Amino acid sequence: MNLQKIVLRNNVHLIGDGSRSMMLANGFGWDQTMWRYLVPRLPVRYTLVLFDYVGSGGSGISAFDPDRYGSLEGYARDVTEICEALELQDVILVGHSVSSMIGLLACQANPALFDRLAMICPSPCFLNIPPDYLGGFEQADLQELLDLMERNYLGWASFLAPLVMGREAPQEMIDDLAKTFCSNDIRAARVFARATFFSDYRHILPDSKHPALILQSETDAFADQRIGHYMHERMPGSTFSLTKGEGHCLHMTHPAEVADRIERFCNQLRS
Repeated sequence: MNLQKIVLRNNVHLIGDGSRSMMLANGFGWDQTMWRYLVPRLPVRYTLVLFDYVGSGGSGISAFDPDRYGSLEGYARDVTEICEALELQDVILVGHSVSSMIGLLACQANPALFDRLAMICPSPCFLNIPPDYLGGFEQADLQELLDLMERNYLGWASFLAPLVMGREAPQEMIDDLAKTFCSNDIRAARVFARATFFSDYRHILPDSKHPALILQSETDAFADQRIGHYMHERMPGSTFSLTKGEGHCLHMTHPAEVADRIERFCNQLRS
């Protein structure tokens, strides 16, 4: 695909003209507007690459393919194709929530494109799989959440938004998330939700080849800090960093701290 088609498909925007490329990949339900709290705090030495997954924001919904986007690999292909179309090199990939695993898939599939990966509130699997892993949710609970999405999309958005943002988040952020949920294409959102909440990518953690920052909230209803420790123990060359905050969107509720930790991580030399 050529550059114009990729830019239109994923609503790609570049901010700045710094010497290092940093791609910001949003989590499920969001679009690129979620980065507006973090972007002003990132140094001008970066060229920031913002985009929307197909079905969200200003993306081209005509490109939606349920087979392609029925697994996280399809979204990782989008990430790779954007980087290739823009002819980017040594990309610093910052992924929120499920985009942490999408980013890891992209890094493993095309390691030469990327320099490092920063993961904000990541989880390789949201399911409880006893006795070895507690992702936070029983399969029946997640199925009930998706059933609510099918029956009452507005109600689902209103229920999920405060859980994602956390009790410390101002009401305007919660309302903004609910509004963003509702602005997404419903068909694409359902497919992305299933790919997000029912996937299990624990097996790819040991194959990580890039430096990775695992940035976790002290209290997060969707990614307990124990998940961050689990990932850190299994990802070679990873760094675990705990923020004394609440919620699943640290880059919005604690943007200055997140920007500082990402910057320090980016300044570390590769071994």
